[in-house]
Amino acid sequence: MMRLVSRRPNRREFVESLTGGAMAASVAPRLAAWGGQAVGRRGRDDVPWLREVITPPASFPPHALPTVLKDTDGREITTLGGWRQRRIEVEQAWRQLLGSLDVARVKPPHVDVIAEDRVDGVLRQHVRYLAEPGVQTEAYVLAPRQPRAKCPGALVLHTTTPESIRQPAGLADVPEKHFGLALARRGFVAFCPRNFLWPETTRMAAADETRRFRQRHPRATGMAKMLFDGQVALDILAARPDVDARRIGCIGHSLGAKEALYLAAFDPRITAVVSSEGGIGTAMSNWDAEWYLGDMIKSPAFAHEHHELLALAAPRPFLLAGGDSADGVRSWPWVAAAQPVYRLYGEQARLGLLVHDGGHAVPADVEPRLLEWIETYA
Repeated sequence: MMRLVSRRPNRREFVESLTGGAMAASVAPRLAAWGGQAVGRRGRDDVPWLREVITPPASFPPHALPTVLKDTDGREITTLGGWRQRRIEVEQAWRQLLGSLDVARVKPPHVDVIAEDRVDGVLRQHVRYLAEPGVQTEAYVLAPRQPRAKCPGALVLHTTTPESIRQPAGLADVPEKHFGLALARRGFVAFCPRNFLWPETTRMAAADETRRFRQRHPRATGMAKMLFDGQVALDILAARPDVDARRIGCIGHSLGAKEALYLAAFDPRITAVVSSEGGIGTAMSNWDAEWYLGDMIKSPAFAHEHHELLALAAPRPFLLAGGDSADGVRSWPWVAAAQPVYRLYGEQARLGLLVHDGGHAVPADVEPRLLEWIETYA
């Protein structure tokens, strides 16, 4: 088994490169235990099928993706230090594209418990909190009823489903998408927040909610809102006394996969990621919808692609999964383009693509692998 190379880079530089400097002071304490090794490894064995998902096929559909390993003068980047400098530039460019909300995250909001029940040794709570001032939202929190110690955490993001957060909580949809309940059974504290496109748990109103959001925050895209809300949920989860804030995974399918990609890229507290059927390429899914990135991605002047976000997530273990619907074999160029960045960290590139034949679904034989990735690396 390949072992990691222990490094001790400047922690302040590492944190600021991940956060753009703005959140370094708040994030640094949560990374105090980061000993220079890859975030999320915790000395555990790899999944036994790692080689299968990190090895590109002999050939795959080509795509002309510009390398992220060139500096602004066009010179090739071959060192970790060079990538750290380039990383700051890539993140800043994306933040400028996304825009920002006109409010700041200061501390985790107060959480009210609406209802709770127990299922299979899991305490399931329906909670309510403010996602931003004056804007209320809800989530499900699922936790082992009798944890022996602090638990790893998981941010679980629902799909485009009529019942939103009831899906990952195990109250709606097929069992293969009950990620929150499944992870709680495995010893995680799972936080399942509602996407802002649902003003109520069982009612989606994408166009209306996007319009209301843009009235409040005209300088921000819908993805900026989803990223902000995900980080608020992460604030709540990381602050819980029963959660080990150094071990927080993130998993999502379809809509949730898109959110997981952005959270992994922009928040270093995420230590392991599964993004299933989100469409990694900007032309692979409806990324041009007004509640995601909007029409800007259709402009000839738009010169970015999501392999840059995969690179920003390095070196944290990231699994892309697809059934040849939104993601699949054609997603390999994005993964292959970001893997060299992972290798700069002096370890095996734990960035992989799991291709199945289930289309835009989570097949019963795939779901255990997605959960195993989070369980192994978070």
